[in-house]
Amino acid sequence: MMDLAYVCEWEKWPKSTHCPSVPLACAWSCRNLIAFTTDLRSDDQDLTRVIHILDTEHPWDLHSVASEHTEAITCLEWDQSGSRLLSADADGQIKCWSMADHLANSWESSVGSLVEGDPIVALSWLHNGVKLALHVEKSGASSFGEKFSRVKFSPSLTLFGGKPMEGWIAVTVSGLVTVSLLKPSGQVLTSTESLCRLRGRVALADIAFTGGGNIVVATADGSSASPVQFYKVCVSVVSEKCRIDTEILPSLFMRCTTDPNRKDKFPAITHLKFLARDMSEQVLLCASSQTSSIAECWSLRKEGLPVNNIFQQISPAVGDKQPMILKWRILSATNDLDRVSAVALPKLPISLTNTDLKVASDTQFYPGLGLALAFHDGSVHIVHRLSLQTMAVFYSSAAPRPVDEPAIKRPRTAGPAVHFKAMQLSWTSLALVGIDNYGKLSMLRISPSMGHTLDVNLALRHLLFLLEYCMVTGYDWWDILLHVQPSMVQSLVEKLHEEYTRQNAALQQVLSTRILAMKASLCRLSPCTVARVCDYHTKLFLIAISSTLKSLLRPHFLNTPDKSPGDRLTEICAKITDVDIDKVMINLKTEEFVLDMNTLQALQQLLQWVGDFVLYLLASLPNQGSPLRPGHSFLRDGTSLGVLRELMVVIRIWGLLKPSCLPVYTATSDTQDSMSLLFRLLTKLWICLPSTGPGLLWVLFGCQWLLGRDEGPASEPDEALVDECCLLPSQLLIPSLDWLPVSDGLVSRLQPKQPLRLQFGRAPTLPGSATSLQLDGLVRAPGQPKIDHLRRLHLGAYPTEECKACTRCGCVTMLKSPNRTTAVKQWEQRWIKNCLCGGLWRRVPLSYP
Repeated sequence: MMDLAYVCEWEKWPKSTHCPSVPLACAWSCRNLIAFTTDLRSDDQDLTRVIHILDTEHPWDLHSVASEHTEAITCLEWDQSGSRLLSADADGQIKCWSMADHLANSWESSVGSLVEGDPIVALSWLHNGVKLALHVEKSGASSFGEKFSRVKFSPSLTLFGGKPMEGWIAVTVSGLVTVSLLKPSGQVLTSTESLCRLRGRVALADIAFTGGGNIVVATADGSSASPVQFYKVCVSVVSEKCRIDTEILPSLFMRCTTDPNRKDKFPAITHLKFLARDMSEQVLLCASSQTSSIAECWSLRKEGLPVNNIFQQISPAVGDKQPMILKWRILSATNDLDRVSAVALPKLPISLTNTDLKVASDTQFYPGLGLALAFHDGSVHIVHRLSLQTMAVFYSSAAPRPVDEPAIKRPRTAGPAVHFKAMQLSWTSLALVGIDNYGKLSMLRISPSMGHTLDVNLALRHLLFLLEYCMVTGYDWWDILLHVQPSMVQSLVEKLHEEYTRQNAALQQVLSTRILAMKASLCRLSPCTVARVCDYHTKLFLIAISSTLKSLLRPHFLNTPDKSPGDRLTEICAKITDVDIDKVMINLKTEEFVLDMNTLQALQQLLQWVGDFVLYLLASLPNQGSPLRPGHSFLRDGTSLGVLRELMVVIRIWGLLKPSCLPVYTATSDTQDSMSLLFRLLTKLWICLPSTGPGLLWVLFGCQWLLGRDEGPASEPDEALVDECCLLPSQLLIPSLDWLPVSDGLVSRLQPKQPLRLQFGRAPTLPGSATSLQLDGLVRAPGQPKIDHLRRLHLGAYPTEECKACTRCGCVTMLKSPNRTTAVKQWEQRWIKNCLCGGLWRRVPLSYP
């Protein structure tokens, strides 16, 4: 059902203390970054409003920003990409925060808006028009296009050509709506308008979007005896000015206020939320007293307006075409509950063919259909978002209570109970974060089965479906990994690859690197597959190097045929199976490979890695029976070996222009041609293996893989080839490749039913993980020089340059480039925003592990 994964709390400082802010704001991005607020209290009782941003994999590595908000922060909102954050306060100030240098632990605010003296009660980014619906009932389909469909949805505002315009919308306590637009020039265009002519106090508000590009605002004055008002807001740009038009929509009264038995029992509306940002037709309301609450779910529907018989006789056409009106109808309501302290809504856009309470049986308990309610007694309930039936329960105390026990009969504990003041569901609804009234952060797992018994295959199908959704959308999948047991890894990787290969070639090309990163993160969870992590990251690195080096090639004449030099290189190396590198090189137009000497020298470290990796693979061929050795999968991957073979040819040509750019080998004989030897052995191994189809080469260049060899079953390397590879250590010094460092993250160390106790600002001493096993090639000796994993530069045992590390794979690279050549810049642009695996960067201390 639900269990605690980890808890992170504050250390008490003698001079200052972090305490929960009032009100407490929390937000969870699609990149699995969490932002929340606290107040920093000093000795003289002055409060500093602080925004904390953390990565769920390293929650102790907290980045705290002194927000410079003068009043309490009331709202936090991530944008659709998860890279920018909005904060608003009780003085009407709104700030937009973005990553400095694309680092997840470095933030700055450059733009914002202000409605002076008017507290902000609701805040949202404008909709960008992108909505991808999940069809759970089609999770077994072969095509991603059937499982996930693009919903026709208009952006809130568009620029010339239909590009969505960025900006945000906010509602103030005095009934004003303010819209700020981010112009391409960087300027902010702001406009403010009243929601209606008769302005009143707005204690609660929420914002949603319609498919036609309009915005719907729901407001309440806090009293359950007052109506909940709804307004349609249209935003446009006229004569370089932002224009806001509003229109009143049908309102509603909560059902509990019309019931004579409950008329005065719940005097205050405490929570008002649309069920989703892009579902303006459904709203959740909570009314509360001092001790208890009730929740109601309402839906906006079109209903026929009955026409009197007199008018039908006068105009028969009126009777034929019945007029329609919009009217709010209650879908469901709960019994009396304990007092609700926080609400979290699902972000997973599950498509329901029927919006009534009758939902398909296989989707009835799907996590994306549930919303979370936190109560003052410390419990958290996941309830169905339409029927409000309880699907899962979590108790913070050791003694659970019956769900149907009336709140009034529950004994009161001495002092205030620990309860969540703010909650957020992850983007797949498989995890829940809560901040309690002591500022402690709790991370909860939410079972995909929602407490119902599922066989292993159905549980795997749930996880596989959500992994595919993250692969298509580009969202981070950390919260899915929380539920993957080591015994599931092999099956998930195989099924994920099987589903990937069913897609068309164009989609495979788009998702090629993402699936490698996903496989690597899965394999990190099991000791049986941990060696594959290095192989998947090496394939990502090989793809990047191959595409970068081939993109530097230019045709000798501008009016050349449609094939680029890279395409011709691929075609010729595939056709010509000669083991002599010089004979393969003769068939190429060497004038297309001419580069500037400085460029060639700047690429030497990357070329050295290619040469070292080929030598390492060939030297490990005699030990290919050990799957725990990094590089094992390359010995069976004909496509990857073909890419390495092409790169060896390119390096050989460039070596004729600039000998100093060639890989350096330590050989026992001065007369030995090391590159010719390695190319000959690599080609013999490559011939033994069939191509795996339109793999890397199709993905990289869109060109057809033309084979000059049979595509039959793989044959074992002959004894002569193995004997020659056995002799390599006596001919060349075998390099010790620096693989990825052992990850210091949490997900591979979390154990079911054993939550970790962590502390903000203090790196924990965690139990050993799968990657810390003493596997061949993964052991780092104490004091061993560290390396820049992307530039392949040695940093020394104690680096003096500032570095950044990937939040997911642990890849480390320098913050600033030591080289200014164009080719190096082109290489570094590939991972300036994200790591090659797609993870975010975070600044690390100089003495990183």
